[in-house]
This record gives sequence, C-alpha cells and structure tokens, in this order.
Amino acid sequence: MNTADNRVQLSLARPDFQLEVDLALPTYGITVLYGASGSGKTSVLRCVAGLERARNALVRIDGAVWQDDTSGIFLPPWQRRLGYVFQEASLFEHLDVRGNLSYGQKRSLAGRPAIALDAVIELLGIGHLLQRRVQQLSGGERQRVAIARALATQPRLLLLDEPLAALDQARRHEILPWLERLRDELQIPMLYVTHAADEVARLADSLVVLDQGHVKAAGPTAEVLARINTPVVLGDDAGALLHGAVVEHDAHWHLMRVEFDGGSLWLRDSGLAIGQLVRLRVLARDVSLATEAPHHTSIQNLLPATVDSIASDTHPSQALVRVACGHAMLLSRITKRAVDTLGLHPGQAVWAQVKSVALIG
Repeated sequence: MNTADNRVQLSLARPDFQLEVDLALPTYGITVLYGASGSGKTSVLRCVAGLERARNALVRIDGAVWQDDTSGIFLPPWQRRLGYVFQEASLFEHLDVRGNLSYGQKRSLAGRPAIALDAVIELLGIGHLLQRRVQQLSGGERQRVAIARALATQPRLLLLDEPLAALDQARRHEILPWLERLRDELQIPMLYVTHAADEVARLADSLVVLDQGHVKAAGPTAEVLARINTPVVLGDDAGALLHGAVVEHDAHWHLMRVEFDGGSLWLRDSGLAIGQLVRLRVLARDVSLATEAPHHTSIQNLLPATVDSIASDTHPSQALVRVACGHAMLLSRITKRAVDTLGLHPGQAVWAQVKSVALIG
C-alpha cells in the first residue's frame, strides 16, 4: 500500500509516560492501535484529531497537512477532514436517525468527492432505522448510526476509539460484520483502537502495538502477530493469522478446505463459495509438533514445516516455537521439556499438528 501521503509523527508528555510515535499509514483499510490500557492508543487518536496538541508533530493525511510544527501549521479539529467514533455513540437524543445523519452532512467540507450517504446507509444496513428515535436503538444500532454520521462528513480519515468496548458480546458480534464491510469497501484509511485480540485478528490490515507510549511493533497484521522475540499477544490469545481461499467442499463430512500460502487446512463447512477469501486464526495452544510424520491420529490437519525460532513463553515451563509453512508462519506453545526431548532447533524439519482452526469474519 502507498503510505507516502499519510504520516503521523507525534511527541506528547503524559503523566505516566512520554508518547513518541512515527507512523506511515496505509491509504485504505484498518490500522489497529493495540496495547494495554494506558499505553497511549487514545492519545494518538486525540492528537491526530487536534483535540490535543503534540510537540514536534507532523500529521499529514491524503496529502493534506493538519499539523507541522516545523512550519507552524496547526489546524483545529473542525478544519480536519476526519470522522471520530467514540466508545459511546454520542448521538443527538432529540433527533431521529435521519436527523443525526443530516447533521453529519452539514459538517461536510467542500472540495472532495462525496461518499454517497445512500451508499453509507446501505453499507451499514441502517435504512430501516432512519425514522427511529435514538432511544429506540440497540447498542449495536447506535454505533452503526454513529459510524454512518462520521462518514457523512466526507472524512479523509476515520478514527474509531474502541467502538465495541461498551457493547455486550451479542452486540459485538452483531456489529463486527459491518466493520468488515467498511474495511473492504471504503477506500479511506481508518485508525482503530482496541485491546481485544479477536478484533485485531478479524479487522486489522496493519497493526501498531503500543507500550508505554512507544511503538513496540508495526507492520502487516499476520507478520506482527507471528513475532515471538517481542510477542504482541500473550497467553491464550497468542497465535497466527492466515489469509486463504476456499478451494474444496467435502459434502459427505460437511467440511471445507482452505488453501493458504504454505498448505491447506480442513475446517467445518460454513457454506462459503469456492474462491471466497477468508482469514483463519490458529492459536499457539492448538498447534503441536512432531519430528516424524504422524500416523493413526485424530488430528486431520498435518503440515510439513521448518522450525524458524524458539523463545520463552510467559510461564517458565513453556516455550513458543515459530515454524514456517511455506511463506506463512505458525506459532506452537509446547513445554520446554518437549523442546529438549525433541531436540528442536532452527532449521529443523517438523510436522505441525493443527488441532483447531477458527474462521474469522
């Protein structure tokens, strides 16, 4: 992706840390800012929006300079072509849904091809809600309307600050498919704040990991999640992200085969068409290793692989082993005793036994 016109360089003193980031953002898709509470994620969004003024800053989006301290440029928030979606949908209670969207349109600045409001309404599936009062909306519906209102301003950048954090599990699953549609169909960049690993795996095209105000890792999501020397996701959520396509259905056993750059995996048939692009999440706890081809095993997904690297896990008894399957990487959590017993070392040929695969999205 071209990142030449999207740059965020910030320095800001916070009570508990010094925020220092320098990011080149993709021109479209979702860049997730990920990290523990207090790592600086929301501070980045607020600085990009102009709600806080960073020092030594450069904020350039789609070629437009919003802040450049070397040139003395600082645009106030209302002059920045952005949409901002908060944890709580801040809709106007005295207006119906259509009125809230009309307010967003009135805030739109001239001089940029419009994102058709009708298309946004269809994209977010809110056409049947236009006459409803805000008080009649569920939490998930409120957030979809809030996103539509932000898009109605014709933004160059969409900021989403933990938009699912205030929703229960059912409402989160309700809104995630709509966020995927935004990612796949809108040609504008989005900065998305979360500390939920499942949202990272499902939504992120690019991943920026923040720790105490500093960038710990950044890059394509699959690449960042597969790191073990500076692990991004710890504990039970550690795992790899694979991009693949449905290539086969087994009607007898109700399974489908997904091919990725390094092999293929069988999983439960979800009714997706041949050729459908998908994301797969393979957790490290669901991958075991063998030095010889396994026989007479209930595990159906067996992949030839090569040990890439080995690192200590969070518990002293555990190790994370990264293995290469073609150009794809998997993580395996096994005991250090198993590493020693099998004599595992980088460059060694092994078999990855994948016990479970999750289709996400």
